[in-house]
Amino acid sequence: MTTPDTLTPSQLNALARNLLEDSFPLVWVEGELGNVSRPASGHLYLTLKDARAQVRCAMFRPKSSWLKFQPRQGLHVRVRGRLTLYEARGEYQMVLDHMEEAGEGALRRAFDELKARLQAEGLFDEDRKRPLPRFARRIGVITSPTGAAVRDVLSVLARRFPLVEAEVLPVPVQGDGAAAQITATLRAAAASGRYDVLLLTRGGGSLEDLWAFNDEALTRVVADCPVPVVSAVGHEVDFSLTDFAADLRAPTPSVAAELLVPSRDDLRQRLGALARGLDKHQTQRLREAIQRADRAALRLHALRPQARLAALRQRQADALRRLRSAWRQRIERERASLRHTAAVLRAAHPQQRIERFRERLRALAARPQSAIARRLSHEALRLRGLARSLEAVSPLATVARGYAIVLREDGRVVRSVLDAAPGDRLQARLSDGSLRVRVETGDDRPR
Repeated sequence: MTTPDTLTPSQLNALARNLLEDSFPLVWVEGELGNVSRPASGHLYLTLKDARAQVRCAMFRPKSSWLKFQPRQGLHVRVRGRLTLYEARGEYQMVLDHMEEAGEGALRRAFDELKARLQAEGLFDEDRKRPLPRFARRIGVITSPTGAAVRDVLSVLARRFPLVEAEVLPVPVQGDGAAAQITATLRAAAASGRYDVLLLTRGGGSLEDLWAFNDEALTRVVADCPVPVVSAVGHEVDFSLTDFAADLRAPTPSVAAELLVPSRDDLRQRLGALARGLDKHQTQRLREAIQRADRAALRLHALRPQARLAALRQRQADALRRLRSAWRQRIERERASLRHTAAVLRAAHPQQRIERFRERLRALAARPQSAIARRLSHEALRLRGLARSLEAVSPLATVARGYAIVLREDGRVVRSVLDAAPGDRLQARLSDGSLRVRVETGDDRPR
């Protein structure tokens, strides 16, 4: 028999769920992913396990769609959530609101903490950064000698500015001891005095792959380096502490090479413009020098009367030549003007005007006759139309079809039997004459 303390399964599960949720409001758990599934609903279901145990987990939308990585079998993660119990099945589980890769999450926290501390010291301030040399003669490229980054940098430098000397300073760019070797190479390159600028670069990778460039000692050496430093670590979305400490951060190794040297095509155009400007300036200076020499020669000639007279004769001869040339040009202009005026006068001669007027009168004389003929034809057509209209409404046309018009002696038309009395004499007008008639009494008279 059922006692008062007996619980149903749903009541028991509800009590267990409340106990779990009250005892573990929010916990962090680190483990390996297993049984990862994402149904059409978008929710994420998985098992978090270690060597001796496992716990079922669920991450519901939309939080499951906010993940920055793809959860997969065997991935080591760190999750945050609350413990609960799925009452319908009585299954103990963890509902997640956050998930991160275990290694990268720790690295990210260390990165943020170190960045905040170095930034507070002023290590990343813009006023500490120096401009790059405009025309670098020798560039030190600190990177892996076998990576794609060094090939991209050397290719861009050779294409844009072949005159620059690029020396590859080989270092490991990831793994244990990489940060220390990069730091030592950077110090040696800066102390050698051989380089106008140093490029610190490598290709893309995960945060763990790029971690050597987040080393505190390396970051401080970059910030204190006496030679300008360009940092191009990873892809455009990747940031390292050396990027913030360097004098210039480039999003990729290729872009860094483009920023370090000018384009030879741009330089060629600029040199061409400078050469044209220099040629123009020299021409102007030479012209001014010739003018000064001419003025000095004139002043020297002024000291000798014979030379001055010769110069005056030369000036007179030049003036006469210019006068004769101007006179000939004036005569030619006047002759041309006279020829034009003669043509205008011939066109305006009275005989020519009379002939034009005669032609115009002959043309005008024919126009009234043509207009009168057209008007008469139009009026004739109009009269014929009116005659047809009048004939259509004329009483004579009706009489011609066998009808008669009955008139009283006073000339009024008899329109009704009431207009005539017995014995009245009337006149019936037919198409070919008139008849005298007398009214008699008949049956057709209205009563």
